[in-house]
Amino acid sequence: MTLKDCLESGLDFIEFLGDKTTVTNRKELREIYNNEFRGRTGIRDPNFSSVIYALRKFNKAYVKKEDIFINVKPQVRVYCDQWRRPRAPQQEAPPTASGPTATMNAVLTPKKKMATEVIKNLKQNRKTMTADKGNIEITSDPESVDGKVLFTVERLKEVFIVRFHITNKGPGFVYFTYYTALHKIRCFTLEDDRRLTRVSPLLLCPKESYEVRVRYILNHHGYFPATMYFEFCPDQKGATPFCIVREMEAVARTPLGVELGPVSPYKALRIQAKKPLSTVIVEGEPPEKNIVHPLKMLVKLGSYSYGPYLKELAKCSLEDSEHLSSAARQSLLSVRGLLQSALQMKTYSSRFHLLLHLEEIQMEVDIRKYDLYNQTMTLDQSNKKLLTLKVPGVAENRPSVLRGDCIKVSMSDDKHEPITVYTGYVHRVELDSVKLGFAKRLLQGFLCNMKFDVEFTLSRLPLRLQHRAVDLASKHQLEEVLFPSGAATDTVPLPELRMFNRKMENNPQQSAAVQHIIAGSSKPAPYLVFGPPGTGKTITLVEAMHQINKSNPTAHILACASSNSACDLLCERLIVHMDPHQLYRMYASSRDPKSIPRSLLKCCNWDERQDCFVFPDKESLMKYAVVVTTLITAGRLVSGGIPVGHFTHVFVDEAGQAVEPECIIAVAGLFSPKEGQMVLAGDPKQLGPILRSPLAIQYGLGVPLLERLMRDNALYQQNPDSGHFDNRYVTKLLRNYRSHAAILRIPNELFYENELQVFANQWDREAYCNWEYLPRKGFPLIFHGVMGKDEREANSPSFFNVTEIEALVDYLIKLLETQGKQGLPKLNATDIGIITPYRKQVEKIRKALKSAPGLKRWGDLMELKVGSVEEFQGQERRIIMISTVRSSADYVKMDKDFSIGFLSNEKRFNVAVTRARSLLIVVGNPVILRKDPTWAKFISYCVNERGYDGFDFTDAEGEDEVTARLANLKICSDGDSPEIENTHQQCEDPEWKNEH
Repeated sequence: MTLKDCLESGLDFIEFLGDKTTVTNRKELREIYNNEFRGRTGIRDPNFSSVIYALRKFNKAYVKKEDIFINVKPQVRVYCDQWRRPRAPQQEAPPTASGPTATMNAVLTPKKKMATEVIKNLKQNRKTMTADKGNIEITSDPESVDGKVLFTVERLKEVFIVRFHITNKGPGFVYFTYYTALHKIRCFTLEDDRRLTRVSPLLLCPKESYEVRVRYILNHHGYFPATMYFEFCPDQKGATPFCIVREMEAVARTPLGVELGPVSPYKALRIQAKKPLSTVIVEGEPPEKNIVHPLKMLVKLGSYSYGPYLKELAKCSLEDSEHLSSAARQSLLSVRGLLQSALQMKTYSSRFHLLLHLEEIQMEVDIRKYDLYNQTMTLDQSNKKLLTLKVPGVAENRPSVLRGDCIKVSMSDDKHEPITVYTGYVHRVELDSVKLGFAKRLLQGFLCNMKFDVEFTLSRLPLRLQHRAVDLASKHQLEEVLFPSGAATDTVPLPELRMFNRKMENNPQQSAAVQHIIAGSSKPAPYLVFGPPGTGKTITLVEAMHQINKSNPTAHILACASSNSACDLLCERLIVHMDPHQLYRMYASSRDPKSIPRSLLKCCNWDERQDCFVFPDKESLMKYAVVVTTLITAGRLVSGGIPVGHFTHVFVDEAGQAVEPECIIAVAGLFSPKEGQMVLAGDPKQLGPILRSPLAIQYGLGVPLLERLMRDNALYQQNPDSGHFDNRYVTKLLRNYRSHAAILRIPNELFYENELQVFANQWDREAYCNWEYLPRKGFPLIFHGVMGKDEREANSPSFFNVTEIEALVDYLIKLLETQGKQGLPKLNATDIGIITPYRKQVEKIRKALKSAPGLKRWGDLMELKVGSVEEFQGQERRIIMISTVRSSADYVKMDKDFSIGFLSNEKRFNVAVTRARSLLIVVGNPVILRKDPTWAKFISYCVNERGYDGFDFTDAEGEDEVTARLANLKICSDGDSPEIENTHQQCEDPEWKNEH
């Protein structure tokens, strides 16, 4: 028997002794142990000497000559009824005034197993567990509803008492043997007048009542749940003990918290599949006049529609084929084989065609969420040929609507087939509305009070360009680019360079990356710039482009990124040391001209005089030394017939955020692998592209080319002996120019082999090191623990946590009150960012920013960005605040199953915590978050460095039981289950990509 087993028996013995712990004589204790305690049915206890040895070893007892002294108070350690074993009978109790003499066998119910079992049973059979039984009735003040006592504590640090009244309603006698909270959060104590224990139970006579009190004192706002366990045994020979359970939930909220609560109970909205109807399509008027001299379409762009069976296959498991027809089953076998095989050049195009189709099918389902019903439109006052439609969320790309897209509308009261469907083309996108061009047939009969049903559609152009790219990759034999072997690589001399950006000369990694790119050391394989957060990968690419332009005037560079903002940043930095006439920023015609930086108007294709986009002919475009465009718009260069090999260098920034078929649009059909050089910059440890299809994610569409090469190709992996990368193929940047060392510490250890070095500006990074609200001066990082609650409301499946918002607002008020004082900088709203993974939490935080009284003085608060991790990738703020939301163990499992929230994806954690320069504040539930190893390390770090504040999670006795109890703290009523169809879309409502 192990030492731990001996200790367990020893602690059980101490609990058994109860008030007899005053007995110290070794001989007497040995007799009690052997004659009364030991020999419990079904339990094998060690001998007395082994027990005493274990208690001494763990400082629970000490021995002095023939006496043994107990160092620990008796603890209730309970198991479920089936583990309880009666001890030897005690002496008969004397007659009581209220009843006859009775004999009671005290029962020993040791604790952790029981807490787990009771909570498990409570989830499975709650009605039985909370029901009154055995003629015992339990009432409470405040009153319980369905076995749950829910009450609000109005003021912190004041006593609030919950009273339980236990009444024997039957004709017989019943022993009240025991009660406890199965787990405790140290915000309450239990008390009763007679100090009831198992050793001294209470005999309840018929009609007799007894009171148990729970005395609460809350020090923090939030939700504090507990489960009360009451145990009874009828006064009959051979009677079986029984239990009754009551749940308690104490709530403390500020007035703001009350205002932000659910507007109505959550009820899942189920989108019904539309029955196919016969329709008549009436085409509208596209905004084609805004495009002048487009590149001629010399390379065909196919439709790439998916086959007849794929839509059905996408709805079922790849293992589930029983309900399919024989033809569909055969197709499923083919699909399964293709998806489960390793990615290789001979199946490259067919595999990616399939994955792109699966993603498209899910996108078609997801976009139905935004359909509108019974909507009115208005005539545009500035152009009577256009109608204006209100589209909530369009400013946030929910849904994505671009100039040139089409939206279908039909009369709401048109129920007779064929239904007339009017296709309206988007001419302009505004803050919360779009201006649409319809056919004259609709305009001539239009009235302002007409009601329309609105259906949003996908723009298939990006998907079609990706399909074409994977076909062209095979056609132009890009195997040494996509699956490089290194066979053709020779050692090349590195050039001596004088940097345009002189600061880079002191950065050995940036300098080495530029030298290898100029030398073409990886050709024909791509060169990778592995850029952890804040290490200057974009600056490195810009320097390399300048050096290429200087050393080889005949070179032609195509510089791309997945987003327009990243392309604009590349262009703005290039123009510093480059003649604007050599540089061309090509925008898609769908780009809003108002969003184009003024510094780029002189080198882009927007013509202010003609108020339209002007695309040059092929010959003019080929004269530019550098062309900058998004990956999707680079497909226009292929369509326009730019010859293969014209671009000698292709640079892709943000390469980790593009799916592989999107990334190769810039090379497939444009790039000669024998002569050209491809450069990818990104960080495989940060977030990849946003995808919607679980199948597409499962089978690798979400793995960018850069990450795949670093994961699967030996050329791009670290040497197992030295731990270094081969600089001929990849350079890892190491100097972080963004964050304070305390903020960088955990991501550095977890994701970057502790190699990152702090080179951020000292004044900037230490700006908040002496802020008065830091738990420890000099450590500008706070983890603020709260006991919140996951909530949902109305038809929205997304989650919010009011308690966390209350904490965030409190910190914002403190930042506002202290700005510009005691050496702190003045703050603008743009200096602060708030990151949270759930769309509903974003909405609630924004509402709080408008309504919180303490924030009214901060006039430009609407400029404070609140968004998801994805929306902050590539950005930074002086101060970052993070709301993790999760407070329920059950929903943590859902996050992991469907890859949502912070707990499912360590990349999301990495991006979130590395956005901050000077101050990072994280608000979350430590009991739940510590179940995740990444978060556990982060929270332990904050605790060890004295950067922890808020709810003290060490107050949660029996953390496993608290976690299990928190799993019950759910929004769904019994019988409800979380929605599983595209849970990522439901909970996070990710922004739809609209970068052309």
